[in-house]
Amino acid sequence: MAQQSQHGIPVGISACLTGQEVRYNGGHKRSRYCLQVLAERFAFEPFCPELAAGLGVPREPIRLVGKSGETPRVKGTVDETLDVTERLEEVSETFIEAHRHLRGFILMKGSPSCGLERVKVYHPNGMPSHADSGAFVRALRRGFPELPLEEEARLNDPVLRENFITRIYALDDWKRSVEPAPSHHALLQFHSRQKFLLMAHRVETYRELGRYLAEAHQVPVEEAMAHYLQRFMAALSRPATRKSHTNALMHVMGYLKRALDGETRQDLLAVVEEYRLQQVPLAVPMRLLNHYLKRHGSDYIRAQSYLAPHPYELGLRNAI
Repeated sequence: MAQQSQHGIPVGISACLTGQEVRYNGGHKRSRYCLQVLAERFAFEPFCPELAAGLGVPREPIRLVGKSGETPRVKGTVDETLDVTERLEEVSETFIEAHRHLRGFILMKGSPSCGLERVKVYHPNGMPSHADSGAFVRALRRGFPELPLEEEARLNDPVLRENFITRIYALDDWKRSVEPAPSHHALLQFHSRQKFLLMAHRVETYRELGRYLAEAHQVPVEEAMAHYLQRFMAALSRPATRKSHTNALMHVMGYLKRALDGETRQDLLAVVEEYRLQQVPLAVPMRLLNHYLKRHGSDYIRAQSYLAPHPYELGLRNAI
């Protein structure tokens, strides 16, 4: 079930999104959603890789330069001798090593350092070439691959928003329940309560990790944990669909079939079908299921993170 530490879940954020005037032109890109909604749940840790790399404010804009298939360089748009590729790489690696406690990072769209994707890459002659990720994002993916990443602008999409916040809370569960005292038992307990969430995102990985854990006691626990976390977070990074949610809902309902009378079961099935047909949001069947599971569900099924992967007050399932 979704929980959080007393001071909020630690999440990184591009500093300009918090209102800090660190952009190349001395401006900011303050995000109302991050600061007015998410800040009640997350303890934001702002970072601007360009500022950390020694580029001042205001500063000459930088851009990605290179050919398709190559790692782009990060260069000035006016001064052709300005190349901050290595400096950005260095500050990114330093940041990663000091911030292994983070549960996610919210990024600034289109930035040559913080853009998640579709950042323009230019030929040396200044003509557009192709698109890539920002330099800081490439470093995060390489050095901290399990960390959930999302652009602030993409949080306007209800499915992407719900998916990103689900991943943050799942990683928070892992960091609170598995990492402090690593053991095969802690790994199995984590998988046990994340089963239906995993099923809703990628049923193939749900089956694969179940088979893996059946044999995992034969490998060192650190190796088993690293393999599991990588596969688990990769599966969650693919948003669940109505079809996959419907499959997970039907499996959860299976734990109630003996406790409910025929008419109540039909009511539940009808609501799940309405969700499948896009007539109601996911919150509707979930609310009804949680109502009956509270009364009739086993400890195992009530412990499933899928039933409440994030705080109900955020209303994330009302829009998907």
